[in-house]
Formats: sequence, C-alpha cells, structure tokens
Amino acid sequence: MPQPRPGHQIVLLQGAQAFFPAMVRAIERSAHEVRMETYIFSVEASGESVAMALERAARRGVAVYLAMDGVGTPRIPAQWVSRFNAAGVNWRIFSPLGRFGLLIPSRWRRLHRKLCVVDGTVAFCGGINVLDDWYDPNHGTLRAPRFDFAVQVTGPLVQAVHEACVQFWWRSQVASTMRQSDFSAAWVALQTAVKLKLKSDPDSDASNDAGAWTRGEVGYSTNADLVLRDNVRNRSRIERAYRRAIGAARTEIIIANAYFVPGRKLRKALVHAAQRGVRVRLLLQGRYEYFMQYHAARSVYGALLAAGVEIHEYSVSFLHAKVAVIDSHWATVGSSNLDPLSLLLAREANVVVDDVPFAQDLRARLEHAMVQDGVRVDPGAYANRPWRQRFLDRVALGIMRILLFLNGKRY
Repeated sequence: MPQPRPGHQIVLLQGAQAFFPAMVRAIERSAHEVRMETYIFSVEASGESVAMALERAARRGVAVYLAMDGVGTPRIPAQWVSRFNAAGVNWRIFSPLGRFGLLIPSRWRRLHRKLCVVDGTVAFCGGINVLDDWYDPNHGTLRAPRFDFAVQVTGPLVQAVHEACVQFWWRSQVASTMRQSDFSAAWVALQTAVKLKLKSDPDSDASNDAGAWTRGEVGYSTNADLVLRDNVRNRSRIERAYRRAIGAARTEIIIANAYFVPGRKLRKALVHAAQRGVRVRLLLQGRYEYFMQYHAARSVYGALLAAGVEIHEYSVSFLHAKVAVIDSHWATVGSSNLDPLSLLLAREANVVVDDVPFAQDLRARLEHAMVQDGVRVDPGAYANRPWRQRFLDRVALGIMRILLFLNGKRY
C-alpha cells in the first residue's frame, strides 16, 4: 500500500456550493485538456454552470472528455446533447443499462468515482456529483443542502489522476489495455502542449498559479496520495487503506459514510479499535433513501454498538459524504462508500492525506455535523426496535448477500 507523498497543495471543499465554483474556475483557465468522470451529471440549477464551463472550454479549442455512468446518468437532455456535440465535447455514458437493465450481474460494475483533471496541473476528487446541493432526483427539493466533500489538489498525484482518466477513457472506447508507456507518453505530450500554449500566450489565465484558483477556502501543504478501486489490479486498495489506518489508530476514529454496510474484516477492525480504547464515532445516513441502503446498514449496528462504537444518524438532509479522520492526522476524502457495491464492484477514487491541519479541519466539520445535525443511536432503543424493522433489516442484508453471490463475490 503506497504511503502519502509530500509536495501537494490541497483544499477541502464542502458541498457543491464550494466544489462547483472551484472546478469551473479551473476549467475556465484550461489551456489544453479537461477530463472529468462522474456518476451523476445533472444540468439542472447549479449543475448547469459545470456543463457551460465544459462547453466554453471545448469551443475555444480545449480537448474536453466527459464520462458519466449509465445508472447515475442514463441520458442527458437533448438540448445539451446538441450543445456538447456542436462545441466538440467528447462525452460518453458508461455501460448503459439497455433493455435488461440491472438484471445482468456484469452491469452492477459501475463508474462511481468523481474525478476531474485540468491541464495536468490541478485535480479534483471526492464524493460530490454534478448535482445541485438542494435537489435530489428521487425526493425533489431538499430543506437543507446535501452533506458532502471533495478536494482540489496540485502536486504529484495529479499525474495519477490523469493516467486513471486516460486509461478509463480508452478502455471504455476501444476495449483495449494501454501500456504504462502509453500513459507516460500521454502525460509528456500533455505537459509539452500546455507549456507551448503558455509560451505562445504568456498572459493567459492558465499561467496563474493553480493553487490560487480556489478562493475563500484554506489550502494546506500536505502529504497525499490517490487510492483507486477497480476490477483489474486495484480490487481492494481502498478497503485496505481504511483497515490499515483503523488498525493503527490510538485515540480516535471518525467516519462519515452515506452507505455503510462494511464487510466482516472492516467490522472487526472497528470493533477491535473500540475494544482497545479508541473512541470510534460513525456519522451515517439517517434518512430513508433506498430499501437496501437503509435496512442493510441497520443490520450491522448491533455488534458495533455492543463494542462501544458511537453511531450518529444525520437526518436534516441527505448525507452523501465518504470521508474519515483518524488520530487527527490521517484523513481520506473520496467516492467510496463502505458497502459491498463500492468496495467490491464499483470504480472508486479516494485521496488519502496525512496532515494534521487538514485532518483537524475535516474533523471539526464532521464533529459540528454530529453535534448540530446528528442524532445518536441509543443501544437500548436499537436492541428493542420493532420486530418488523428487525425483519426488514435481515431481509435487506440477505438480499445483498444473494446478489453478491450471483456476481461471484462473498460478503
């Protein structure tokens, strides 16, 4: 497991209200190339600002590549199909469901990561879809904004984000495998093109310091790395990163996760941490969103509560975060939920950071959400919950296990 490397500037972005303006500013200053991957791409409300930035970049000659998932984004409006095509945006919907939908197990492997890389100089990674904070496709207007995070990064891991995006685009386009030398060549070609652009236009906005592109947010000089999860070489890297950090914890673990149904090894790691005196706090989804997500998560509460793990449910709006802070120095922000779909099937991306100021910033935001907007689960009330809820919890977990078995996975 690679260790976080030095030389990064990183900014913590909370919600689309911070994420979209930062990403749009970077796209507006692009000189040669923009690559973006997302699960949901909605052009409604504030999401339109991202679509318009991509369109403008393509019209001025920037190579724009946009990949969206076929479940999260089964289609984009006809108006935007025409606008993207006219501007020259290269866009693709990954693994459309077709007539049989999710009845085919191989289609459960989704593109769930949220990545953007601009000119090979700045990258974005997190859990935030291109979707307005105040809107949910299944529930309409929300009474409070969605709770989620992303990061803006400059430094060595930007190359890793670029390589991941290039690899995914070409694999999904021609179903072929690129060699590592191909990635290196693509990276060198991009850097050369950007330098030539800046040399020919020294007054271009692209020559501005990428670290200054985000305003109103605090930036940190940190050790960081990109951790990917795919179905080829990186099948369990994100889960191993979590387990390793949890196993090394000495004082405190805080995890905020939208879809929390951890497997046996991860559950044991949390239980053992609590038993050795580490304060373990979980901030989880408190609102009913989907049957499987809601009830399967509650089926694993018992062993955690018995070990002394604190569980807080966030219910003022939808919690969509996938973040953690351990011992106030190790932190992760990304797209990976701690459930079987994310950990065993979906393509995911997390940034891991080892930095005290950054971790303390994220910790403060999570603690505020727990205290102000969370409700702590009472172990007694959980143990005495109605039999109907117990039954539904077990049914949801059982269905999840069957579905994973049909896909060749064990939970």
